[in-house]
Amino acid sequence: MTRFDRDDRGVSIAVTHVLTVGITAILISGLLIAGSTLLETEQERSTESTLETIGERLAGEIAAVDQTTDGTDSITVTTSHQRSVGGSGYTVSLTDKCGQYPLIDTSPCLVLEASATEPVAIPLALEDDIDTTTVDGGEIHVTRDESSGNITLEDS
Repeated sequence: MTRFDRDDRGVSIAVTHVLTVGITAILISGLLIAGSTLLETEQERSTESTLETIGERLAGEIAAVDQTTDGTDSITVTTSHQRSVGGSGYTVSLTDKCGQYPLIDTSPCLVLEASATEPVAIPLALEDDIDTTTVDGGEIHVTRDESSGNITLEDS
């Protein structure tokens, strides 16, 4: 009987296969992690941009109520905006404590807050005073009361 020489070729195929599968798995998991981080960042940017757009529109509507009345009339304007941004609801606050927000040195201002991003503050230039109020996003009533002359926000 002839003795066969030692042969290691079968081991190198198995090792190559395991290494190929391992490297592929590491690359795919790296791509998935990077992609999910990118999606989260883009969702935050989209939410912030949407809040800014809603805030600018609402600020224009509040300014219109302020300019429309002459100080003796009561007026209510109903505005309709989307109820959620970035997959969650948001709140709108009319406040005169705007100094805590960067780049805003005027009072009053609108502050829009959603769970996925930092609050967005929009400055207001109003002749009338305001009542500090917080409402949920969606349909909002902007009211100027004839007795006090103050502008308020109310839920529908």
